[in-house]
Amino acid sequence: MKKLTEKHIEELYIFTRQHYVEYYDVQTELVDHLANDIEQIWDNKPQLSFEKARNISFKKFGIFGFMNVIEEKQKQLNKKYIKIVFQFIKDWFKLPKIILTVLMLLSFYQIQQLNFAYYIYTTTYLSLCLLQTIAVYYSSKNLKKKNKKTGKRWMLEDIIKTQGIGSLTLILFYIFDISLPTNKDFYEMGLFFCMFSSFMIVFSIIITYITLKVIPEKSEKLLQKQYPEYQLVSS
Repeated sequence: MKKLTEKHIEELYIFTRQHYVEYYDVQTELVDHLANDIEQIWDNKPQLSFEKARNISFKKFGIFGFMNVIEEKQKQLNKKYIKIVFQFIKDWFKLPKIILTVLMLLSFYQIQQLNFAYYIYTTTYLSLCLLQTIAVYYSSKNLKKKNKKTGKRWMLEDIIKTQGIGSLTLILFYIFDISLPTNKDFYEMGLFFCMFSSFMIVFSIIITYITLKVIPEKSEKLLQKQYPEYQLVSS
């Protein structure tokens, strides 16, 4: 029975890159799939060359090639990232941090009594968005340097260090829009909306801290858990 050689495997990696698969983890999954399929094709048609067997296998992905696989992987890892974020949020609402959270809630609720409360809230939201924009810029810059050095990109790493933070910035703009009074007067919002507004700004501060500070500091462990080969390849 014909088997793939190391040279064939390397050629499959090149083949995936030629078909716009940028992430090493996705390349590896596709190479594994293609390799198994090619060997199955050879079981039935051993006379076929490697290139012909590879092309037969590739055609099974349809007219969009590997794009559907990339999209599905993106969805899968986005869900994983959200789970990671919410796990850290869950951990936050425990002692002693829950005490700090309550104090922040009460402080922002009291701030609403001030004439310029709306501007304090607005400045806080804009500051959070600015911090996230700066973080995305520098993270993206550092990732490019690292990818150039290692020659490898990892989808979850991109999500943790750039894409996830960028998505959060858009979410904060939405929170800003729904949680502040349209007439800039907290007095007319009612007790429930005042409490909701206070909670949302504190929640925004917490989630910004988690995504900009906590998760990036733990990213190496998270990535090694997701990709056992990450440390070896990235070192």
